[in-house]
Amino acid sequence: MDETSDIFRIENNNINPEKGKILIAEPFLEGRYFKRSIILLAEFNEDGAVGFVLNKPINLSVDEVLINIAHFDGDVYIGGPVDTNRIYYIHTIPKLIPNSIHIFDSLYWGGDFTVLKDLIEEKKVLPHQVRFFAGYAGWSAGQLGEEIQEHSWLVSQTEVNKIMNLENQNLWEECLRNLGGKYRMWSNFPENPSMN
Repeated sequence: MDETSDIFRIENNNINPEKGKILIAEPFLEGRYFKRSIILLAEFNEDGAVGFVLNKPINLSVDEVLINIAHFDGDVYIGGPVDTNRIYYIHTIPKLIPNSIHIFDSLYWGGDFTVLKDLIEEKKVLPHQVRFFAGYAGWSAGQLGEEIQEHSWLVSQTEVNKIMNLENQNLWEECLRNLGGKYRMWSNFPENPSMN
């Protein structure tokens, strides 16, 4: 293996995939959903995994996608390739939304959508408290582990405020820079080297 290919090989960082961790796509992973993506793992167990792509906005507002909802200053993101006709959401307001599922720290997903809709109508929810996704990323039992072994993903951790920051359009690059070393170099690697 030459020196260049070693630079782009993911090294085991001994962080195991689990609920609340993030997956960072390696620079050459292709596809509409996963190219240079950051995925929050909302669920991980022996049956498989569920996650949401954090950095792929659709450029549609929540009120454009959800019928009969008041104006809400937030975008909908591509959550992944599974169940793309359905809207999912993560949030930091579990005391206001019954039946929310804990992910980690102050971050939750799902819950009673009727209550969330009412909170939006009453302007009791701010965009930095909830994020919406069309679809989700899903893996069957053992599938994500295989993809990690194949070096498609680097498992890492992050903070709730970074996950909920809708202004960060460079999340993939930022996560890599925070890891340092050769991953910092990945963040500057062009998407299409032949066009450079």
